[in-house]
This record gives sequence, structure tokens and C-alpha cells, in this order.
Amino acid sequence: MIILIKLLLAHFIGDFLLQPTSWVKDKEANKSKSIYLYAHILIHGLLIILVLWNINHWRLALLLMGAHGIIDAIKLYAQKEENKSNWFIIDQIAHIISIIVMWVLFFKPEINLNPILSSPKIWIYTTATLLITVVSGIVMRELMSTWSASLDEKNDESLSNAGKYIGMLERLFVFIFVITGNWEGIGFLLAAKSVFRFGDLKESKDRKLTEYILIGTLLSFGIAIAVGMLVIKLIGYV
Repeated sequence: MIILIKLLLAHFIGDFLLQPTSWVKDKEANKSKSIYLYAHILIHGLLIILVLWNINHWRLALLLMGAHGIIDAIKLYAQKEENKSNWFIIDQIAHIISIIVMWVLFFKPEINLNPILSSPKIWIYTTATLLITVVSGIVMRELMSTWSASLDEKNDESLSNAGKYIGMLERLFVFIFVITGNWEGIGFLLAAKSVFRFGDLKESKDRKLTEYILIGTLLSFGIAIAVGMLVIKLIGYV
């Protein structure tokens, strides 16, 4: 496992620490004609040899360099200005998958997932995480659809899907606070959100908007707390 960690470390150093913004911009402008693309790939190969500290792994370094170059080239030609963030995620996932595949092929580690998959706690936490993020977000949207439709449409528009992700994150934080017994964290989170929302509510002077935000916040926190307490109960029976 330590070898996999070292390979991931080499990737993160090469992709983030040793890749200046100027290189990224040059690659996006010139794509496969950019000399920095090849310098970037070479750095990854050298980092692999360095972190493993064994020149005999040069075949692994070459294969990962090739895979890295192909993935980067696909991203450079496929990404557009409006979908850069999506391709950044796809690019990083592809790099990590290629590293894991090469690690398995070269080092043939003994991977036994049975203890993990057979643990009831894993399934409880996985289900709870999905419930308080995606599922509860959709449920809240449906429950509050009547109120959201009555909001003044002339108000300044917010960021796309901002409310959705804010809700997912706050429920996730509350869930973590509950299952770890740090109830004071919920109060801190609620206070922080109130500070950020105060300006909006004060300037809008819209009673419906105030009520909408208050209901949404309380409903979001309530769901997360209920799920967290249910998980604690279920874990107690395992």
C-alpha cells in the first residue's frame, strides 16, 4: 500500500506543486505543440523514480508517463471554456485510476475487500451519506417547491445550483458533528450561516424570502440530525 501512496504523491507533486499556471495556459493554447506538455510528462516520470528510489522501476515510470500524456492530451482537446471544471475532475480521476491499475499490474498486491464490504457500518455510513446529500436535497426541493415558486423573480440571481450544494454540505457537516458527538459544532455552523445570510435578509426586506430561508435551514438541519442519530442507534446494534 505504501507504494501506491508514493505513486499518488508523485502525481500530486507533478500535477499541482511543479506545474506553474503559465505551463497550464501554454498547454491550453498550443495543446500537443506545447513544449511544457512534454516537460510536464517527463517530470512525472522522474518523480516516480525518485519516490520509489529504484531505477529498476523505469518501465512503470514510462507506462505512467505515457498514460499521463494521453489523458492530458484528451483533456486539452476535449475541454471547452464552459466545461473546464468537469474535465479537471475527469482528468484527475483518470490519472488516479491509471496509477492504481499500474500498481496492481506491477506489484500484484493482495487486496481483500471482504472485511470492508462485510462490515455493516460501511453500508450504514454509505447509505446515510447518500441520504443526507443527494436524496434529501431532492426531497427538500420538492417539499419547498411551493414556497420557492412564490419568491420574487426580480431579485438578483444567485450562482447556479449554489443552494443545492450549500445544503448538501451543511447536512454533511451536521451529520459528522452528530455521529462524532460534537454537538457544539452545529451551533457554530448555524451561527456562521446566520452571519452570511443576515446581509441578504436585511437588504431584501422580503418576508417571504426570510421565511423561505429559515424553513429551508431548519428542515436541512433537522434531516441531518435525525439521520445522524439514527445511524448512532443502528451502529449500537451492530
